[in-house]
Amino acid sequence: MKQPLAYIHPEAKIHPSVIIDPFVCIERNVEIGEGTRIGSNVTICEGTRIGKNCNIFPGAVVGAIPQDLKFNGEETLAIIGDNTTLREFVTVHRGTASKGKTVIGNNCLIMAYCHVAHDCRLGNNIIMSNSTQLAGEVVVNDYAVIGGGTLVHQFTHIGAHVMIQGGSKINKDVPPYITAARDPIQYCGVNSIGLRRRGFSNDQIRAIQDAYRVIFQSGLNVSQAMERIEAELPSSIERDEIILFVRNSPRGILKGYLD
Repeated sequence: MKQPLAYIHPEAKIHPSVIIDPFVCIERNVEIGEGTRIGSNVTICEGTRIGKNCNIFPGAVVGAIPQDLKFNGEETLAIIGDNTTLREFVTVHRGTASKGKTVIGNNCLIMAYCHVAHDCRLGNNIIMSNSTQLAGEVVVNDYAVIGGGTLVHQFTHIGAHVMIQGGSKINKDVPPYITAARDPIQYCGVNSIGLRRRGFSNDQIRAIQDAYRVIFQSGLNVSQAMERIEAELPSSIERDEIILFVRNSPRGILKGYLD
């Protein structure tokens, strides 16, 4: 359903079930899936792809060109998955030649005034609380929860099932399954409450805790800790994900609370 006071470029591909409120602007080369609602005063820019059953609240801007001086007008995308909500005044910029697209996955809640910069990649079931700001090329894995007012440095990687305290400044990678807080940002334990809510068993949680004791409380450096975990802890999906994350972290991971 289109309001007569909305502007929609004739080349935009919009499912007939999409609800478009007054004063919306939708540019060319935009695709919007069925069941989505676009609130008033939303701007959907060229190169945007929005999935099914999304809810874009008033004032949001999706697919604007990057705030990156290296951007030279190349054709890139901003992709929003299914069942994702962007609250009031969220901004999502499309990609650059670096990655070609900015992606927010399925079932995400991006609260008011958040910013997702160029070439970020967000997984599924992510919650970003109000005014969280992601710089360019940040990666956030599934089920991460980021507290309000958090600032995330460019190229940072935030692992799956992480809980980050509001107001944090993230300048190091945050490995999966943990809680992170304090200034500077530090490891504060395993996110056991969140993991239990998502069906992790007590044995799985204990195995995760064992791995992080080695990393943060053994006195070993990171390379030595990885070797001990591989040698002494039974292989599991969670153990192997922690090892892979830490070894593939070019920025290095955050510090432990005992450091």
